[in-house]
Amino acid sequence: MDENRKFAVFILSHGRPDNVITYRTLRSHGYTGKIFIIVDDEDKTIDEYKQRFKNEVVVFSKRDYENKFDIMDNFQNNKVIVYARNACYDIARNLGLDYFFEYEDDYTSFMYRYIENGLLKGKQIRKLNKALDALINCLEETKANTIAFAQGGDFIGGAGSFKNNTLKRKAMNSFIFKVNKNPKNDVLFIGRMNDDVNTYLTQGSVGKLFFQISDVCLVQLATQSNSGGNTEVYKSFGTYVKSFYSVMASPSCCKISLMGSTHKRIHHQISWNNAVPKIVDEKHRKIKAR
Repeated sequence: MDENRKFAVFILSHGRPDNVITYRTLRSHGYTGKIFIIVDDEDKTIDEYKQRFKNEVVVFSKRDYENKFDIMDNFQNNKVIVYARNACYDIARNLGLDYFFEYEDDYTSFMYRYIENGLLKGKQIRKLNKALDALINCLEETKANTIAFAQGGDFIGGAGSFKNNTLKRKAMNSFIFKVNKNPKNDVLFIGRMNDDVNTYLTQGSVGKLFFQISDVCLVQLATQSNSGGNTEVYKSFGTYVKSFYSVMASPSCCKISLMGSTHKRIHHQISWNNAVPKIVDEKHRKIKAR
């Protein structure tokens, strides 16, 4: 780990002080750096968080962020993660950080993914410090706005899915951000639900760089299987409403569709040809005749 880099992992959590799985996973995978548990001031279990994690708990107020982003509806339930996401830059600046990793609280594993003898393989990351340092290097070299780990669903299809999706123009669930001196340059998440998709679609459409790298992967609990967090609002509104936020955000490239092979479920579907600007290969340049 580069000791000159001031960074920390932020774990966004709500109502799960006894079940912050990501904290244990980070330590068991060799991460030795700073961790902060980010909770909001409406969480009734704040005292339990503080009892368990002491000075690693940072409390923010949702009210401070109510009018700073587009919630995209007129509902009243604010028990969603988007407030915490938009508070993280300010928290990082207050802590004097140069970078921060923004994770949810239900990760069970971090893995390398690779192809061996034509098959897609995976093994657990045991020196996570080095992996996170590499992500910082990648962020700096590419000048991306953020970079994310891949998720399990990205590898459906095995080796073929890996070869075709080494780098994707999206970032979901986990993020690395560089701390900006000017808050106007922060990545601002939008939407009560599906906030990560809404954000990479709207900002990606104007040239912002959101990347997902398939060489590294996170594993997390199944959606809605863990009480607390976003589970309550997901169960209240349903998957269709969740996915439709992204349709509202980018109707030119996003629609509602069915996901899965045997047990299908409603999910958003993106037409990437309509979603983000592309770099055209130099070989297609038209040379003017003299």
